[in-house]
Amino acid sequence: MPGRVMIFDDDTDLLDVCSIVLKSKQYAVSGCNKCNEIVQDVELFAPDVILMDNWIPDTGGIKATQLIKNHDNLKSIPVIFFSANNNVQELATEAGAEFYLQKPFEIDELENIVSKAIQTRRLP
Repeated sequence: MPGRVMIFDDDTDLLDVCSIVLKSKQYAVSGCNKCNEIVQDVELFAPDVILMDNWIPDTGGIKATQLIKNHDNLKSIPVIFFSANNNVQELATEAGAEFYLQKPFEIDELENIVSKAIQTRRLP
């Protein structure tokens, strides 16, 4: 089984495209267009990896990622921070995310980084 991916992005079109692409690779996918209940949502779905948009409404991607990383039961879940900002790598570092993905991205870039992130989660 490839794994479980949770996507947080306020762009519903991009959320749909990412979901379709990842589901076609046999991932179980949950998408959210806001993050006002981030800890509860992540605990409920129990993803192997999280894709976090920088501009997600309510909390924002940096704060939402920090909330995940400061939670004992969730901090081991790899986060891929993605944004159209030209400083996405710096934003990912500030947030505490392990990976980043610059928007716009190619489908194979998405597939590769999700696969890589899940592999790091499964390492002993």
